[in-house]
Amino acid sequence: MSIEIVPPEAEALLDWTALGDAFLAGHRMPKAEVADSFLYRGADTMLSRAAWIDGLGSAVKTANIVPGNTARGLGSIQGAVNLYNDQTGALEALVDFLLVTKWKTAGDSVLGARLLARPDSEVILIVGAGTVARSLREAYGATFPAARFLIWNRSPAGAEAIATDFPDTDVAPDLEAAVRAADIVTSATMTTEPILKGDWLKPGQHIDLIGAYRPDMREADDAALKRARLFMDSRETVLDHIGEFKDPLARGVISRDDVVGDYYDVASGAFSRAPEDITLFKNGGGAHLDLMTSTYILEAWRER
Repeated sequence: MSIEIVPPEAEALLDWTALGDAFLAGHRMPKAEVADSFLYRGADTMLSRAAWIDGLGSAVKTANIVPGNTARGLGSIQGAVNLYNDQTGALEALVDFLLVTKWKTAGDSVLGARLLARPDSEVILIVGAGTVARSLREAYGATFPAARFLIWNRSPAGAEAIATDFPDTDVAPDLEAAVRAADIVTSATMTTEPILKGDWLKPGQHIDLIGAYRPDMREADDAALKRARLFMDSRETVLDHIGEFKDPLARGVISRDDVVGDYYDVASGAFSRAPEDITLFKNGGGAHLDLMTSTYILEAWRER
């Protein structure tokens, strides 16, 4: 019999560092088989992601991303996650979509920062003020508890709402000035045109890019990619699918060899930095991470 996990009760059992450790453990297992499919209807996207890791299990997650839902009073992302038993293929758990998405997305980014950002980072800039931005504030706040936060959004009201809800968080009125001041920049916007400029970056920074998920979306410009050491969660789910890399690769701005590593390269020591490096991490959020997150949540639920 499959288990249905109740989000409010489950969330109280979860920890950002423990989830990151689960990601690292999952990447020491046999490499995941993953498959993505994208369907489009104007500004709407249907993204289905499936993953199977031998010894861990399989999962299918379907996300319907409908920006127009905001006007309907609904979340812009709707969907479902099914988790299957590795041995039998039977449905093992139905895990709340929004719970998995929150923890997978922010957990992916903060693990990248754990591995790549300077541990003494003091100023963290969040670009964007949507649902993901709130999750990032929680996750980064837990991972870098001594840091102070800036938040920038095209609409200042959105940034002000988050700043009001969290301590040590201030609204940044100017994006360029905020980027120049930050040790870590984490960006979760819906922009199709780059808003982060490579000329604004400084040695020692860590850049975390989340928002772009379609081939026509980018958050950072070519100069940023050329100045930084490039990392991502998964080459397979980023390079040929997401505009952040697909577009500059197609134009010869960067090459595949410029990617230093993804999470499967952590064990080899590839995720490292010199003090003056600018590191750039692309959070593509592949289905294997949904599988690892769902399994982590299920295990926490069973142990409660």
